Amino acid sequence: MTTIVVGWTPDEYGEAALARAIDEAKLRDGKVVVVNATRGDALVDERYADEDELAALAVELGGAGIEVDVRRSMGADVGDQVLSVAGDVSADLVVIGLRRRSPVGKLLMGSVAQRILLGADCAVLAVKPQE
Repeated sequence: MTTIVVGWTPDEYGEAALARAIDEAKLRDGKVVVVNATRGDALVDERYADEDELAALAVELGGAGIEVDVRRSMGADVGDQVLSVAGDVSADLVVIGLRRRSPVGKLLMGSVAQRILLGADCAVLAVKPQE
């Protein structure tokens, strides 16, 4: 069985990554491991899901007809947390969402995305939300 890890945040970027991970799991007869991570260095991290967002995610994934595992974690580097889960489950694919960048920002990718792209031992699929 194919294992797909998705770095998920409760925003349009996370939703784009999750939708693609679900599509890939259906194509490959695989399962999805959702990772929602934070550095924990702020009182409020909008990318770290609360209980209501996790409940909505569970409902959404319940209707997809695929095996799903949702994991939350806190650590020094979000990219390392996603890579750690990918290693733990022997992932075949990691899916992440990418933010649109300004012309200067295009010279450098986000540090989390860059860490995952360069550090993964499997294929990485980076997606953007549709306009």
